[in-house]
Formats: sequence, C-alpha cells, structure tokens
Amino acid sequence: MLVLSRKLGEVITIGDQIHITVIEVKENKVRIGIEAPKEMRIYRQEIYLKVQQENRQAAEWNLADLEGLAQLIGSGTKG
Repeated sequence: MLVLSRKLGEVITIGDQIHITVIEVKENKVRIGIEAPKEMRIYRQEIYLKVQQENRQAAEWNLADLEGLAQLIGSGTKG
C-alpha cells in the first residue's frame, strides 16, 4: 500500500486518466474528488462488496429454479 500525505487542493494521479483531488479536510473526514473516464466504475468499498455479494447470489441460480418459477407463473394464469 502506498501512503501519501496531501494538502487541501493537492492531487494524486494514477496512470494517465485518474486524478484524485483533496476537496475538504474537516475534523476526522476527508472529502476527495475523483476524475476518471466515464466507463470506469468507481464505488465506495462497502458498496463494491455488496455488489459482488449480490452478483455471486445471482450466479447461484440454476435452471431448476427458473423452471419452477415458470411453472408457478404458468399455473397462475390458468383459470
């Protein structure tokens, strides 16, 4: 892990396309601004971990689950 000290308004550059700017320092919080290409997804870590968990759960579906759901929906339309 690279540890850097930055002052208000100073920038950290990652590669050619990512720039992280210190926007505000207040008590025990630091606000940062991130400039990156639009196609690059940027998440807070807790959100990123939640997305990964949901993706894993979605990948656990199998064909039997889908067929059971289709039967359930199909039986509800008959009447």
